[in-house]
Amino acid sequence: MRVPLSTIAAARSGDKGGDANVGLWVSTDAAYPVLLDQVTPERVSEHIRPLHASGVTRHELPNLRAVNLVLHDALDGGGTVSLRSDAQGKTLGAALLRMPVEVPEDLLQPGNGTPDEENDA
Repeated sequence: MRVPLSTIAAARSGDKGGDANVGLWVSTDAAYPVLLDQVTPERVSEHIRPLHASGVTRHELPNLRAVNLVLHDALDGGGTVSLRSDAQGKTLGAALLRMPVEVPEDLLQPGNGTPDEENDA
């Protein structure tokens, strides 16, 4: 089933100079392979193409069920130089959570630990 990444993941983002740093994590072991399969550097690069980033590096953190993405040159110089409205990349996590991903239907069943279920508990 095609859903926004936010259905299975949460995010936090910020700046590292002219690069943006985005952490994505999932709540269950079952969702982690989906994150790895669907959130590739190539797909992220395509999703953020309007930012003209020079590349995306993904670092996997399996013990945390997370990935850290470095979006190279995505901030046009960063907070002290850029004229962009989000020069520190604070909204990039939310932007990535809008990326469509393919998720097995059983992962979306109640009780499988999607972020909304955990926040409602």
